Amino acid sequence: MSELLHRGLGVHHSGILPILKEIVEMLFSRGLVKVLFATETFAMGVNMPARTVVFDSMRKHDGSAFRDLLPGEYVQMAGRAGRRGLDPTGTVILLCKGRVPEMVDLHRMMTGKPSQLQSQFRLTYTMILNLLRVDALRVEDMMKRSFSEFPSRKDSKAHEQALAELTKKLEALEEPDLTGQLADLPEYYSWGEELTETRSLIQRRVMESVNGLKSLSAGRVVVVKSQEHHNALGVVLQVSSNSTSRVFTTLVLCDKPASEDPQEGRPAAPAVPYPDDLVGFKLFLPEGPCDHTVARLQPGDVAAITTRVLRVNGEKILEDFSKRQQPKFKKDPPLAAVTTAAQELLRLAQAHPAGPPTLDPVNDLQLKDVSVVEGGLRARKLEELIRGAQCVHSPRFPAQYLRLQERRQVQKEIERLRFLLSDQSLLLLPEYHQRVEVLRTLGYVDEAGTVKLAGRVACAMSSHELLLTELMFDNALSALRPEEIAALLSGLVCQSPGDTGEQLPSTLKQGVERVRAVAKRIGEVQVACGLNQTVEEFVGELNFGLVGVVYEWARGMPFSELAGLSGTPEGLVVRCIQRLAEMCRSLRGAARLVGEPVLGAKMETAATLLRRDIVFAASLYTQ
Repeated sequence: MSELLHRGLGVHHSGILPILKEIVEMLFSRGLVKVLFATETFAMGVNMPARTVVFDSMRKHDGSAFRDLLPGEYVQMAGRAGRRGLDPTGTVILLCKGRVPEMVDLHRMMTGKPSQLQSQFRLTYTMILNLLRVDALRVEDMMKRSFSEFPSRKDSKAHEQALAELTKKLEALEEPDLTGQLADLPEYYSWGEELTETRSLIQRRVMESVNGLKSLSAGRVVVVKSQEHHNALGVVLQVSSNSTSRVFTTLVLCDKPASEDPQEGRPAAPAVPYPDDLVGFKLFLPEGPCDHTVARLQPGDVAAITTRVLRVNGEKILEDFSKRQQPKFKKDPPLAAVTTAAQELLRLAQAHPAGPPTLDPVNDLQLKDVSVVEGGLRARKLEELIRGAQCVHSPRFPAQYLRLQERRQVQKEIERLRFLLSDQSLLLLPEYHQRVEVLRTLGYVDEAGTVKLAGRVACAMSSHELLLTELMFDNALSALRPEEIAALLSGLVCQSPGDTGEQLPSTLKQGVERVRAVAKRIGEVQVACGLNQTVEEFVGELNFGLVGVVYEWARGMPFSELAGLSGTPEGLVVRCIQRLAEMCRSLRGAARLVGEPVLGAKMETAATLLRRDIVFAASLYTQ
């Protein structure tokens, strides 16, 4: 590095020593470094302008995969080109080592929309425990103030106003007359709603299954229920896939429009559903001349898959329909293949007004999912209840049903608004309850939410609070020497994954296995309480690649010799040791809290052994 700097060349990245990075920064700011090879961290710095910025590549690795630079990243780094008061213009150069970038990609990178701000607010066990100890502030209040909840909270005033208006409207609505035969009208309405939801759930499971998607090949007759069609028969012509789901291009029956307005003639759901409407599909039948259209259906638009399959030429039908959409050919008669398919669908609808036989999810499609089986049983029970309802025989049924329906819809909207205004709508609330359950299971809080001794110890930790507390209470650290404790705990702060090596003392090897076992136990509790993180992911956060390096450093080895023990860059080693010293001080305070003076003294000694030499050299900016 010294020779490079003498020649006006510099290198700046996270892998070099912090003091060397500061030297490079100072020399660059004074104009003594003419060419600097730097990573994105330095290039983002506002106070480090340059005459020319050269991008080695348009792509970067973001920790999980390679991707193109985002517009915000490019603009921020390219904006360093041009020093105020020194250069009239700045120059930005993109190196092209491989293929020439597409103009579309360059344009998007340079002039695209900036990335939206993403909240980095995360719930931690330390935060939860500290807030549980304070009566004046609830965890829910903290979550409400986070940026992650801002999108759902910005409309609170509008929600409150709408809630007040709907409450007044509900009070003004007339109660339905439920005397005589209409006594079971509320139940009838609820049964219909539940039947619709149950069938939708079953159909979603069908459309998510392999057998369900296989059955939807060209020629399959389906019942279509979408914004444009209500229980209309259709035949699948073509199956394709987009970026999110499958698309079923389908020929669907419809009324011939009386005008050019596409909204004209759209079939609507019956305002007052009778048992036949709820139990069966009550297929759409054209009131006048029959017409057809081609619709691109999403999986949710398929209400049922029938047992019927027609022989159709999908390509020919689609080609003919596409041609007839052009003004020039709009009045041309459809091909015989189109007419035949439409007539077959019409005959099928006339022969089965309540819907043709459909594929059974369990018997025909072999779906053994518990929700599907139980849903099918519940649907049949609801159908029996609906058929036996007495309210439909009353002449006052239509009027009273509409009155009840209006009240229920207003009540449903009121419940939705109340939910949005309540703590229950917080995005992080389910995770909060899961983490509290983890703390309760491990004995950090009691059933009333009072923080116990283990919880107070965990509050003293800044990271890995559960793992460190469990290690303390399991006496996993007490028998080790200070340098061994420091080496073992490096696995919690090391950011460089690697192998522990075969040269470690047996006590350290056993200690590593014990730490992993405790981490596995905590991970299993988290999974049992519903957290998304798997046991493997939780244990995988531990990196014991620098155990040997830290062990030798704590025993007094010079840093010049230490660098040869591992292939890890010196900057990462320094950062690991610095964070480890802070963790040792946290553990010292926690040990004194639980009355472990011996462990506290060992942690003090470990921190002292770590804090020496160039690793803890004072910053040049403060000299």
